[in-house]
Amino acid sequence: MGVGVVALGLLAVGCGGGSGSSADGKVTIRYSWWGAADRAELIKKTITLFEKKHPNITVKTDFQEYGDFWTKFNTQAAGGNAPDVFQNSVAFLRKYGEKNLLLDLNSQVKAGNLSLKDFRAGLEKAGDIDGKLLGVPVGGNTFALVYNPAEFKKVGVTPKLGWTWDEYNTAVKKISEAKDGLYGASDNGGVMYLYDLYLRQHGKAFFTADKTLGFTEDDLRLWWGDHLAANKAGDLVPAKKSEQVKPKSSVSADLSASEFTWDNFLVRYGAETKTALALAPIPTTDGKKTGQYISSLMLSGSARTKHPKEVAQFIDFMTHDPGVGKIMGYNRGVLPTNAQFDAYTPTGVDAQVAAYEKEVAAAGVIEPITPHPAGADVCEASLLRIYGEIAQGTTSVDKGVSTFFSEAKTALGS
Repeated sequence: MGVGVVALGLLAVGCGGGSGSSADGKVTIRYSWWGAADRAELIKKTITLFEKKHPNITVKTDFQEYGDFWTKFNTQAAGGNAPDVFQNSVAFLRKYGEKNLLLDLNSQVKAGNLSLKDFRAGLEKAGDIDGKLLGVPVGGNTFALVYNPAEFKKVGVTPKLGWTWDEYNTAVKKISEAKDGLYGASDNGGVMYLYDLYLRQHGKAFFTADKTLGFTEDDLRLWWGDHLAANKAGDLVPAKKSEQVKPKSSVSADLSASEFTWDNFLVRYGAETKTALALAPIPTTDGKKTGQYISSLMLSGSARTKHPKEVAQFIDFMTHDPGVGKIMGYNRGVLPTNAQFDAYTPTGVDAQVAAYEKEVAAAGVIEPITPHPAGADVCEASLLRIYGEIAQGTTSVDKGVSTFFSEAKTALGS
């Protein structure tokens, strides 16, 4: 999943410590990640499995919620003490790659310590940035609409591949107008990944291959203006109400009937509500193009690790071993390699996620991803923060657009 993963708690497993080798040839590596508490329990099991099959390697682990993870990582990296291997995202590959903090794993592939074979949906290319292999996917996911089927059925709308934004917006308005305490949709006007898909449907993109913004101030003014108008019309969940239910989302808190997010978030949302939820395809402009791509959580190595071979062996195990697939399921997205995908039999919500990904893959709507430039994370945070201010009524659309472009251009160095 991309950088918008929402972590639910703070849990330290093991300790940071230093990595090194002992006199008997055993090696210790440090592994850090972010996520909810259930992820920590699953990862502990995979590490036990790894250490059993690789008795010469001990893995020390460190776990934080999303924001704290990156704060700690930046402090460690600045001190030359980054973890040997850590969870990463496509949004950060160029940022940390250009700072020479990430291990180029290509040499380990050539040495036979890491395999790029058997990956699904072209995921083996996801971590290839400017000729360097800076990350390897541990899961793949794509954007979707998480929605309440019962509410959409009430207004006579059945989401399907090729449906349009007009059809979606009509359903949202009808649900909101029913005045039964449920809004038609969450307000996703500040979600970078959704706006990126909308731009791609119009032949543009949030970021270009030249590492600049791929849209104009007028484009963003229209996007935010439309969302603000829908918000004021009572079709979208008000910003204050969304804040009050955090860390739940508006849809899992039963405030809205639909919300755009990564498909594997259905697992989390389904656990937060008794309401039956499902996945629907992204609405289109022309009935065909959704702009979707497969993104992923990844594992990256530190450029300063003293154990690149063992780091590569660890990444290889975590992405290929069928036992890991059985343990992790779709906690970090749909499993990345065929060996893991085939080893895990999804049930319940996981089965819904698998069916959705198979549907969009068969439809041929998945496109190549454009690697994010350094500064993409700053742009994402800026877009979310500024639209939040617009939705709260503390700034105008025009001022918000101007502020965003100023901050984004500084972040991207353009």
